Amino acid sequence: MINKAALDMIGIRSVESHVGKYNVFEDPIVHKLGVMDQVKQVLTGKTVYLTDFNASYQDLIKYFNVRDRDIQTISSDITCFPLVNADGTVEYFAAVFIFKRIYRGREEIGRARQYIESHWMDPFDLGKTAKAACLSKAQFSKLFKKHAGVTPHEYYINYKIDKLKEKLLDANLTVAQAFAACNMDYNGHSAKLFKEKVGVSPSAYRKMAK
Repeated sequence: MINKAALDMIGIRSVESHVGKYNVFEDPIVHKLGVMDQVKQVLTGKTVYLTDFNASYQDLIKYFNVRDRDIQTISSDITCFPLVNADGTVEYFAAVFIFKRIYRGREEIGRARQYIESHWMDPFDLGKTAKAACLSKAQFSKLFKKHAGVTPHEYYINYKIDKLKEKLLDANLTVAQAFAACNMDYNGHSAKLFKEKVGVSPSAYRKMAK
């Protein structure tokens, strides 16, 4: 059985499409998120707590009869526990969902942008950036490109180059020091990357900007 509030929250069209047909042990989303082994512990009589279960809404549309809405991820905490008979044998599997948040595209991309702009001095990490948006890496990359027009890594590089351009305008810094202030190596790939992005060398950019 499933209550109406859960039906509405998840977007399941009807009770008939789910009750008596859904099997958690065959759920591709549970498999995908890597928590199936934890869920199976309920069969041994244990209560299992799943925190931050971030289900892709596109996966819900793909695998289950849910409404297509402007949602990217439904985040929930789930308590799974067995219902046993008088002999102590597990007869039913119960799950209590605490829906924490529904993530929609633009909000999550805004959060990812903030993360990139706060960590531009660090090496780019797709996993951490996607986590900041509460999305899987695959979901995040696709959604970011859709909304921002560039990949997350391109956005990171462009932001870093903009910061470098600001430093190059500081007459108190040498070109090498400007690169170092941005955690970039002037004698390495960074100078070549700057020219690819800006169209001129760092030294030429400094002269042009005077």
